Order: sequence, then C-alpha cells, then structure tokens
Amino acid sequence: MYHDHYGLTGRPFQLTPDPQFWFETATQRKAMAYLGYGLAQGEGFIVITGEIGAGKTTLAGHLTATIDPSRLHVITIVSTQIEAEDLLRMVAAGLDVNDAGLTKAQLLAQIEQGLRAIVRGGRRTLLIVDEAQALPITSLEELRMLSNFQIAAQPLLQIFLLGQPAFRERLYGSDRLEQLRQRVIAVHHLDPMGSEEVEPYVRHRLAVVGATDRPRFTHDAFAALYAASEGVPRRLHQLAGRVLLLGALEQLATIDAEAVRSVSADIAGDLPGSRLVTPRIRPVPKASNDPEAAQPLAEPQGDPPSDAMERRIAVLEARIAEQDVALRRVLTLLVDWAEAGTGPAFFATKG
Repeated sequence: MYHDHYGLTGRPFQLTPDPQFWFETATQRKAMAYLGYGLAQGEGFIVITGEIGAGKTTLAGHLTATIDPSRLHVITIVSTQIEAEDLLRMVAAGLDVNDAGLTKAQLLAQIEQGLRAIVRGGRRTLLIVDEAQALPITSLEELRMLSNFQIAAQPLLQIFLLGQPAFRERLYGSDRLEQLRQRVIAVHHLDPMGSEEVEPYVRHRLAVVGATDRPRFTHDAFAALYAASEGVPRRLHQLAGRVLLLGALEQLATIDAEAVRSVSADIAGDLPGSRLVTPRIRPVPKASNDPEAAQPLAEPQGDPPSDAMERRIAVLEARIAEQDVALRRVLTLLVDWAEAGTGPAFFATKG
C-alpha cells in the first residue's frame, strides 16, 4: 500500500532477508573480513553469532550471492532441532546423494564419496547451518566428524555456523564440545547498528526501490528510529514499514520524530513482545550543577483538559477510526487475493 503512495518499486523494509538490499555496517564489515579469512583457510568451522534480528541470515545470503559457484559448492541448512542422522541426510541431499534405505555407516560413506566428487570437479564444499543454537550436541558432534573427511591432507568440507548468543555460550561452556572448539578458526558476534548508521541504512534501502524525494525523513526521525529499534535491523524494519504505512494513510510527505514515536507506541501496545522501545517524547534536561535542574520534569497538575485538548483528542480518535477502516480494506483485498490463488509460491528449503 505505502509503496504505491510513495512511488516505490517494492517494499524496502520487508522482514524476509533479500541480498539486493545489502548494506555493510561496521559489524557486518568485520564479519565479512572474518568470513574471508576463514574461507581462505579452507578448513574447520567459522562461527557468527548475533541477537534475534541482528542480520545473521542476511549476512549468509550476501555471502552465497557473492561466492563463485564454479569454485565453491554451498549447502544451506536452517536448523530446527535436527537430530544427528536427519542432519546427515540433509547434507546428503545437498550433495545429490540418494539416502534411501542406507544405514548410518553407509550414509557417511556416500557423503564422503559425494564430497570427493565435488573436489574432483575442482570445487570445495561449504556447509552453512543457520539457527545453530537449536542443534543438539549430538548433531554438532556429527558435524565435527564430517569436518574430518579429507583427501591428500586437504579437508573436503568447511562449515559455517550461525546462531544466537546462546550458541556461543554453549560452544565455549560445554566440555563435550572441546574438540569442535579446537576446529573453530574464525568467530564474530554481530552487534546492532550504531546511531550514525541508521540514516544511511534507511536511505540506502529506500534508494534500492526507487525513492527520490518522497518520503522525506527529518533528522530527528532517524534518531527516533534508532532509539526505538536500538539499532537491531529487524526491529528497525518492523518500525519503518509501519511508519511508511502511517505516512500513506495520513498523506504525509515528511516523516518526523512524532510519527515514529506514535507508531512505536502503537506497536508496543499491539505486540507486547516486539521489544521496540518507545522513545521519550519530552526532552531530557541537560546536565547542570543546579540540583533542581537535575530533577525530572513534573507532570502537569490541576484542571481537566481544556476544550482545545478535547478537540485534539477527538481529531486523533477520528484518524484512528479512519486508519482502522483502511487497514480492514487492505486485509480484505489480501484475503481475496490469496483465495483467488494468485499469490506467490513459497519454498521451504534451499539446497
């Protein structure tokens, strides 16, 4: 809806990772440096961790988009508490190995043969496992065993693990994973964006979908976006998308901090688990040697709201009602679209 209003060719803040929107923040630049070093070694494990929504999957997508497929065969697995043998069968599928009816020993032998065939074709194999924190220790141990496969002292498989901070804690806190730890050659933790990175990040994503001078964001709007999202990309996308929707509903050409705060408060009310921080609307008093100046601003006391305040409340309530009607129309159109069978097809796996 909002991309039509602002003349955009797509949705700049969709939650699904898309490599075309890649923007290299400081922490992602470090991550790519570690990945480059690790891939140059051609062995062992590379580990990248980050909070939920920090951009781990986006990083993996950018990596696979830039890899030369004539030199590196990539297998991608998204972990959902996969047991050891099922994990092996997913690796086998990535090597085009038919695992039907094979015992575990036979399966391992076929995987090794598949890896050797890749090497004979002049390529190496990289296994990317996303959401590694969900893997049982037995599955991690199975990955370690796969990393032992080699030919003429050259490893057949290199493994890239992405996970939440809990995975890093388990990796370095479990005695059972000591042997795997010894095979980790590069590790990095993705931090949130800095406050100075939000503006170029937002402008970049808007430019990718053809934005020119609409919508315009004020400087304090970017500050409010950072304050509410704390620099976490997925939270920022969630907020920015809703801000643009508000802009379209209210026909706003300029997005300011007040619009961001309003949407942030709405999301916090509608989705208590969103973890968005509602920025303070009132300014924080400047530091001062005067003890009285350091006291918080007092809440207004006294008479009930004036007629002007009541009129403003009535206007806001009317706007909310209009937005509700508009959103219901959009939802109805989406339901009709889905029932007509014209929606896009989604694929659950990527080999």
